[in-house]
Amino acid sequence: MFKKTQTEEKSTVTNQPAATDPVMVRTRSVSVIGPTLVFKGELSADEDLVIQGTIEGTIAHHKKNLTVGKEGRVKADINAASVVIEGHVEGDIHGDDFVELAKSAVVTGNIFCGRIKMADGARFNGSIEMAGQQTSQARLSVAEDATREPMRESAREAARESERDPARTHKLGA
Repeated sequence: MFKKTQTEEKSTVTNQPAATDPVMVRTRSVSVIGPTLVFKGELSADEDLVIQGTIEGTIAHHKKNLTVGKEGRVKADINAASVVIEGHVEGDIHGDDFVELAKSAVVTGNIFCGRIKMADGARFNGSIEMAGQQTSQARLSVAEDATREPMRESAREAARESERDPARTHKLGA
């Protein structure tokens, strides 16, 4: 009653991927500093970096991502494109793009970044300076002006005339 024809059987077989097809996997080059490694000095790399060990000194990691894992202990100034902190950091953090403090993060130092994300439970002692703060302040004032009631035409005319002739200005509420 429900018999498949030979063409239907062939189409069901061809729709299934063959087991011998290679699987395309996209890999990223990431270096990991393991939990037993202790490093003192200047650390820099041209690939993403995960720190699970102990680092003392400076970390210059521009244009790449840096993660301090839960077991990571860093006593250094950090410079990277993006920084994710899950462990302990003592020093200033400079994130070109963003800085993220996970729930388990303990940071003592200042943070300089464009954006920041801080999870509930993260411990932070220092100051945060965000790039473009003046730009956001300007956007705020523009947004406030847009929400105000537009001037009536007669008020605009009076404002224009007072600008031309200071003698014609009136003090309101006097």
